[in-house]
Amino acid sequence: MEKAYRNIGFIFLLFIPLTFLGFYKTYFVLSPEFKGTIDIYTHVHAFFASIWIVLIISQPLLIRYKYYKIHSLLGRISYFIFFGLILSFIPQMIKEYGKNLIPLNAGFDILLLLLFYILAIKHKKNIGFHMRYMIAIALIFIGPTLGRIIFILLELESIGFLQIPYLLVIVILLSLIYFDKKNKKNYEPYLVALSAFIIYLLALYSINIHI
Repeated sequence: MEKAYRNIGFIFLLFIPLTFLGFYKTYFVLSPEFKGTIDIYTHVHAFFASIWIVLIISQPLLIRYKYYKIHSLLGRISYFIFFGLILSFIPQMIKEYGKNLIPLNAGFDILLLLLFYILAIKHKKNIGFHMRYMIAIALIFIGPTLGRIIFILLELESIGFLQIPYLLVIVILLSLIYFDKKNKKNYEPYLVALSAFIIYLLALYSINIHI
């Protein structure tokens, strides 16, 4: 792993408190009965998303501490976890569609997950590219977690049109591109991710304008 990214796994630990806060009102506070809108499909999605976040955190830490065999084993297991994660989005999208809502966020999340994961696997022998595409995958989770913190936990629906979580992702990617350029590293994966997230953001603004 590149020296500048050796501690990325520790940074990813932030997803634990962010996820708890983001889903506190709509999921965790309802435990253990989970009465209301929580069904088996929601639990399945929460399970696969949680396992995926654990992988995002643990994989770079395993590389940092040179547990390469375990990293490789979890990498192979991730194929099945990823497949389950993608499938778990479908019932959520169907429920939104049934409420006459456009499941744009979930749809784009699936597309981005597929794009970045396929590219990460394609470049798994190119450690630099593989790592950067996996970082791009981690950034996808900022949207649903930070979005829920802002709009549900803090009840700041009035600033929803600003799409703050996705603007933050774009700022992070621009910062990573600058960082890599400064250190003379190949930042091509970040350019791909930046283009994808910009399209995502423009789509969200377009939908908001026409609603």
